[in-house]
Amino acid sequence: MKRLQRRTKRNALNPEASTHVGVNVLTVRMNNLQNLLSSRWKTLPPRDQLALAVLSLFLLLLIGGYGGYRIHHSANDSKRNYQEQVADYFWLRAQAGNLDSNAVNTVDGEAAKPPASRISALLNNSGIADAQVVATGDAVQLSFNNASQAVVSAALGKLEQQGWQFTQLSMQQDLTNKSIQVQATVTS
Repeated sequence: MKRLQRRTKRNALNPEASTHVGVNVLTVRMNNLQNLLSSRWKTLPPRDQLALAVLSLFLLLLIGGYGGYRIHHSANDSKRNYQEQVADYFWLRAQAGNLDSNAVNTVDGEAAKPPASRISALLNNSGIADAQVVATGDAVQLSFNNASQAVVSAALGKLEQQGWQFTQLSMQQDLTNKSIQVQATVTS
């Protein structure tokens, strides 16, 4: 016990001595290992030394090359994923105006509005009243009259923005009251 107390006292007075002891031990061990490897290398015949050097160089190039390839491949994957995420982000920002604010969220298993109801609501919000909207299988048929070309154009544009595709569209202007009659079939 006294021996440990003396050692801790000595290390407390001279803190550099305690750090040098650990460094010196490590240095001594490294020097011993280096001397051992050097002596074994010198005992090998020159032909074996050459073969071992070439094999070590080949192994170093193989590991370094494969490591570089993997790093390059990972960097390309990361770059590609980043570019896809950026493209998705800007696409979503571009589609922000196309979101249907009247769509019912599916909460607790509640189903979304049927397509005919969504189209009817969209037409009502666009300023088209009394539109006839009927679902026929996967398609929805709609028919309405309106006096304003701008209102009709805006309503049809909103349908396209919401992802509806026109499979059939017929627009005629009534010569007597100048209203536009629209008959269309759309699919999602």
